[in-house]
Amino acid sequence: MIDLNADLGEGFGRWQLTDDDALLTSVTSANVACGFHAGDPVTMRHVCERAVAAGVSIGAQVSYRDLAGFGRRSMDVPAADLAAEVAYQIGALEIFARAAGSAVRYVKPHGALYNRCVRDAGQAAAVVEGIRLAGGTLPVLGLPGSELHSAAAAAGLPVVNEAFADRGYRPDGTLVPRTEPGALLDDPERIIARCFAIARGEEVTAVDGTPLRLPARSLCLHGDTPGAAQLARRIRAELGGADVTLKAFA
Repeated sequence: MIDLNADLGEGFGRWQLTDDDALLTSVTSANVACGFHAGDPVTMRHVCERAVAAGVSIGAQVSYRDLAGFGRRSMDVPAADLAAEVAYQIGALEIFARAAGSAVRYVKPHGALYNRCVRDAGQAAAVVEGIRLAGGTLPVLGLPGSELHSAAAAAGLPVVNEAFADRGYRPDGTLVPRTEPGALLDDPERIIARCFAIARGEEVTAVDGTPLRLPARSLCLHGDTPGAAQLARRIRAELGGADVTLKAFA
């Protein structure tokens, strides 16, 4: 059993990056942009309504305040400010999730914030404090062994291990930065093979050939990966055909 998540709602006004409606026919969890790296009220409302109709779990994808850089530029944000901004984003999405008949079920940082919280204990603790400020004990989706998961566990929040279908890994199990070669997998067959290996608990290889085991309850396929909707359909169909159940973790 494994969850399949994707980043959705990554648009702004008339500009749309992800094919949300198509992805929602295949994924089991939707990481919805909350307005800081992408997303706006109309987009958030639409995605929440479609997610509920499709039986997909809604998660808040929180970010640094970086619309121009799509949340992929690292920033030095004071801990108190970051906690408040995380709580603000969760609260904004919660309004639309509840209006659609559901609720925000989990939290996942986006982009630079996600990567920063792998090793930066201070920023990780601020994200967790933001989740607590938002008034709940929401599960935290993130990289196994990260500072984010350590902070969440210390605060009594459930942690959910995530692995990536379409990103390159370093030998230490962290993600290859997008500015370096091997950061993105673009061969559909490699991506499908990676999904099977993770779902079965088998080894995958880092960019240098190092074997890795990626314990994961959730698989991420980026919504802006070329052909993401078609890939998601293949992943769902082929994993299901191999007796792997796709089910939301929250």
